[in-house]
Amino acid sequence: MRRADRLFQIIQLLRNRRITTASWLAEELEISERTVYRDISDLMVSGVPIEGEAGVGYILRKGFDLPPLMFNQEEIAALSFGARIVQSWADPGLAKSAEQALKKIEAVLPDALKHRIEHTPLFSPMVRLNSDVAALLAQLRTAIGKTQKITFLYTRLDGETSQRMVWPLGLFFWGQVWTLGSWCELREQHRSFRLDRMQQVALETETYPYVPGKTLQDFLDITNCEDS
Repeated sequence: MRRADRLFQIIQLLRNRRITTASWLAEELEISERTVYRDISDLMVSGVPIEGEAGVGYILRKGFDLPPLMFNQEEIAALSFGARIVQSWADPGLAKSAEQALKKIEAVLPDALKHRIEHTPLFSPMVRLNSDVAALLAQLRTAIGKTQKITFLYTRLDGETSQRMVWPLGLFFWGQVWTLGSWCELREQHRSFRLDRMQQVALETETYPYVPGKTLQDFLDITNCEDS
């Protein structure tokens, strides 16, 4: 867990309890008590109204909010709607992350705004992705994050099939279709591939380097994401 995330979690845990001991926080966050004491001290120095002491426990004075995470009604609507789209059209892992992000936001909103999360009148029909495409989407997100080359069998619209090895650069959502933007070693050019036409996808152990002219930004600059 990143330190910034850990500090955020400490504040959320404190705000939901009357008195919280360092040992309980350490167990909950799976860190040492020494780390808890250091984090609490840093939060207090930064102005977070925490009261208490080691060996006794800590409390967070009521009414404390995190100003950087305050949103207006339009911003809340945008975040809520965006999360609903992700939950409808992304893989289960990303959908779960969207749900968790909304819960973090809701936790720090003033009571007057919390209901906006659930009652935003913007919806995305819950038409789940094909399970194979959803699984592939998660697999490709991993490959992109680790800059791993991938191989797969691809069937074009005209029925022609070819074996490809590509550098996965980015994923693009077109309403109901996902495509992969990549550098194709076979064509030696940037190419776009529909996920629903990719088969036998395998993540290779070999990673690809940063090469000017073969990057995601280069792909965005020169391609309209047409099928290869």
